[in-house]
Amino acid sequence: MQVANRLSRVQWMIRGLDLKNFIVLFIVLPLSVFGIYFHGQKVTYFLRPLWQSPPKPFIRLPHYYNANVSMSSLCKLHGWELRDYPRRVYDAVLFSNEVDMLKIRWKEMYPYITQFVILESNSTFTSIPKRLNFALNRDRFDFVESRLTYGTVGGRFRKGENPFIEEAYQRVALDQLLKIAGIEDDDLLIMSDVDEIPSAHTIDLLRWCDGPPPVLHLNLKNYLYSFEFNLDHKSWRASIHRYKKGKTRYVHYRQSDYLLADSGWHCSFCFRTISDFVFKMKAYSHTDRVRFSHYLDPKRIQTVICNGANLYDMLPEEYTFRELIGKMGPIPHSYSGVHLPAYLLENADKFRYLLPGNCIREDG
Repeated sequence: MQVANRLSRVQWMIRGLDLKNFIVLFIVLPLSVFGIYFHGQKVTYFLRPLWQSPPKPFIRLPHYYNANVSMSSLCKLHGWELRDYPRRVYDAVLFSNEVDMLKIRWKEMYPYITQFVILESNSTFTSIPKRLNFALNRDRFDFVESRLTYGTVGGRFRKGENPFIEEAYQRVALDQLLKIAGIEDDDLLIMSDVDEIPSAHTIDLLRWCDGPPPVLHLNLKNYLYSFEFNLDHKSWRASIHRYKKGKTRYVHYRQSDYLLADSGWHCSFCFRTISDFVFKMKAYSHTDRVRFSHYLDPKRIQTVICNGANLYDMLPEEYTFRELIGKMGPIPHSYSGVHLPAYLLENADKFRYLLPGNCIREDG
């Protein structure tokens, strides 16, 4: 009798449930929770045009160059004046593990750099211990030894801290290393990551001409994984400064409204080995994008590279629906190797993985 009464009460409760409420409670709600957990980031990025306004647009400066045009004429084309002698130029970078990219960078810039300044730490921005990779590969850079200022800084290894705090700490240390390197007022200082490479002719132009803004951002062609996948032409964080003691600080954010067109290349996540991809994904300041462990699976990473897809399964970071939708999906393959860094093309056998048609990476 008691069992019958209980069954009767259960049946009554079920009959009392409205079908719509049942669907919401047991189907819609669980599916919503599941969708938010796996795709909430995509929804947020897709709705970015609704909740975030685009940044103030740059004042874009045209950029003229041809190898057969004199420097006097090039300065004049830009509305600038030719100097009696070129300014000194300092190139300063924080270094992690981008050995190949650093070699390509310094070979491109070598003729016009007064001092190469490089700082590395025994810690990533996310407090993961790492080797001093430049020190271990220093013999590959003997061509800059007479113009090299190299320094190290110990990581603070504060687990759970915002990675951008460690990054800022290392950039302050780079400020001090620049002083040791002998930088002086009115010298030019290039602030950019290793994979943001100003073209040689851009540096030569800016060191010979009077008239460029004292802080000028460099518009770089934006590549992903290699020079096969040209994402866009929107890379702008690289900059060049007329140094002012007590005022100039080495940072990696917007510091000016001026942007010089077509000034070089940004090749992000352009690594030779899959293990380098995994290291970078865990090491750099945006490590929060590794939301699921399978993102680090080597087979998945290899597939993503060859497809020109996103390592983090993210939507494009754009401020209008038109641009966002236009960039959704894989990056189209490019078959152009025109106007790439000279050292890369002269040593194509060593750097084949960076050229179109060579997406397969080494395992180690």
